[in-house]
Amino acid sequence: MPQQFDVAVIGAGPGGYVAAIRAAQLGFSTVCIDAWKNAKGKPSLGGTCLNVGCIPSKALLESSENFERVLHKFDDHGISIKGGEKNVVLDVPKMLARKDKIVDTFTTGITLLFKKNKVASMHGIGRFAGLLPGGGCTLEVVGDAGTERIDAKHVIIATGSVPRSLPGLSIDNRLICDNVGALSFPEVPRRLGVIGAGVIGLEMGSVWRRLGSEVTILEAMPTFLAACDEHVSKEAYRQFTGPLGLKILNGAKVHTVEPVGSIVKVEYEDKAGNRVRAEFDRLIVSIGRTPNTAGLNPDAIGLRIDTRGYVEVDERCRTNVPNVWAIGDVVRGPMLAHKSSEEGVAVAESIAGQHGHVNLDTVPWVIYTSPEIAWVGRTEQDLKQAGVDYRSGQFPFIASGRARALGETAGFCKMLADAKTDRILGVHIIGPFASELIGEAVVAMEFGASSEDIARIVHAHPSLSEALHEAALGVDKRTLNL
Repeated sequence: MPQQFDVAVIGAGPGGYVAAIRAAQLGFSTVCIDAWKNAKGKPSLGGTCLNVGCIPSKALLESSENFERVLHKFDDHGISIKGGEKNVVLDVPKMLARKDKIVDTFTTGITLLFKKNKVASMHGIGRFAGLLPGGGCTLEVVGDAGTERIDAKHVIIATGSVPRSLPGLSIDNRLICDNVGALSFPEVPRRLGVIGAGVIGLEMGSVWRRLGSEVTILEAMPTFLAACDEHVSKEAYRQFTGPLGLKILNGAKVHTVEPVGSIVKVEYEDKAGNRVRAEFDRLIVSIGRTPNTAGLNPDAIGLRIDTRGYVEVDERCRTNVPNVWAIGDVVRGPMLAHKSSEEGVAVAESIAGQHGHVNLDTVPWVIYTSPEIAWVGRTEQDLKQAGVDYRSGQFPFIASGRARALGETAGFCKMLADAKTDRILGVHIIGPFASELIGEAVVAMEFGASSEDIARIVHAHPSLSEALHEAALGVDKRTLNL
């Protein structure tokens, strides 16, 4: 007889494991099914984010930024390396080992959290086997030891996403890599090619550029970071192609990718229509991600999945099948770990009869480059296109005392507010610790704050948050320190 559970979660990424924990906290018998294996072939909870995404990439970003500080920034602080730059040694295996240790700590931590909250954990591929007469589903869990069956009153699909690849291109994660291989180069490639100037491409390109690679990013779109506010994207392009030294080519359409011996040959068409051939020692393909719905066997329960592979859900993450829910990267909305986690909490609380809710309009976005980029709400070009009457305020970090002390003065804070009501419509930041600063803007927008509300709040001095305060003052054209 199959094991019986109140809630079964398929996937143990940021959405799945959080949903399982919250469901257990609410008193439901809960199981979380996950098929991820680490490089050693052992089960590893946390999904893409913890294993080969958010966490390891941030570890490498920090390591590469420290390396760059030693080489190019510490001298301004009166700190110099005896004997000069030639005595600065990069130990790539040690850097990767630090990254792996951080990953292991967090993935092991989820196992402990499951034990603490009495969440059962099953390793294998979860798929639907049929509907139960009284509501709920039967699931099959296909693991190394065979196939098990479980029954669950509620099922939460949290299977995440997978990298999108170019048609006909084989990812070997040796010469031609996706996000997994990009995190584990055994040495710094002399010439690194990146297809795609999105979040992954820019972050990984930044890491290896700071460590010494010549990095060329080929982006098919004619504009750079089109999702960002246009002033932010222009400043980002200036910083990335200037001080950082990335070569970013927009309007570049890749035609062929061919591994030859120890190099990768790429032929692409530039924005002028010219055919260009390039050679790289490593190539990262980062052209987006697609929902991971393969293997769910949706036909067994009549689950609707759209033509792009997304599970169809309503505003509360309910699918067309009663008691079957879906969250995170497999549903509409941004593919962001924190969005997935909050949807997991909302669904667990909805199952308990509460009113779980996620406002997709106030989900913050972050790109962890240097300078960092973060935003929430609407962009200026979006407001113009929609015909919304707005006012804006902007403040540069070069006028911030704290940014000057840090030696990180690139970028600015920008606030957009409704011209009539003064309600904040969007906040856009490029600069130091933008990922931390955006939190204040998210809280403000969730509470329906006006720019005047932020302008009247006392911000600590000296702090980076003063830049947001000054941007709010700037909406009313009364900036004080510029």
